[in-house]
Amino acid sequence: MGIAEDVVEAVRAHPAVRDICLTGSRARGDATELSDWDYQVVADDFGSIARDLPCLVARFDPLAAQWDRLRDHECYLLVLDGPTKIDLIFADVSRSWYPPWRVGPDTLRGVDAHFWDWMLWLAGKRRRGKRDLVRVELHKMHEHLLAPMGVAVVPLTLGEAVERYRKARLHLERRYGEHIPRRLEEAVVPIVTAPFGDHYRPFDRAQ
Repeated sequence: MGIAEDVVEAVRAHPAVRDICLTGSRARGDATELSDWDYQVVADDFGSIARDLPCLVARFDPLAAQWDRLRDHECYLLVLDGPTKIDLIFADVSRSWYPPWRVGPDTLRGVDAHFWDWMLWLAGKRRRGKRDLVRVELHKMHEHLLAPMGVAVVPLTLGEAVERYRKARLHLERRYGEHIPRRLEEAVVPIVTAPFGDHYRPFDRAQ
């Protein structure tokens, strides 16, 4: 389990954490090489662990570390070298979805982390043959992330999503005089853009 187990032990040591256990496909034994490491965390004081998580995981030098914007419960998302994706799920802490991104010089790094984490997750779903899910998620990605960046068209493939995102990001970097580090992208993009028959129909809300 390597780095995932190291992260688990760091989180388990926090005094607010009552339990942490593996869940999802890794626990069921039907994971692929791209599957996330999903851990359900039970905490007596969510505010305390939420405040301390960034410091707890900093020693692992994450490529991305962020709270999921689009879940009904709290979930802390990590992407580590490899890339290895780890989700720390607080299933008993409900929350509302965030609205679509407001894009500006202060949010570009957050948008970038969200995009590449999302793309790594989608590559895993594509690997499992979940074509309908990927199609729906590309529409959701357009609504919440790509459209606010100025992308007019819903991408039909993961590769197309990468291409349209990169163009929009470059335009915004030039507009705001910002540069987003490419370390996270360089880890994720070879997986996402690997040859794969992933052409999807545009999402139709009536379906």
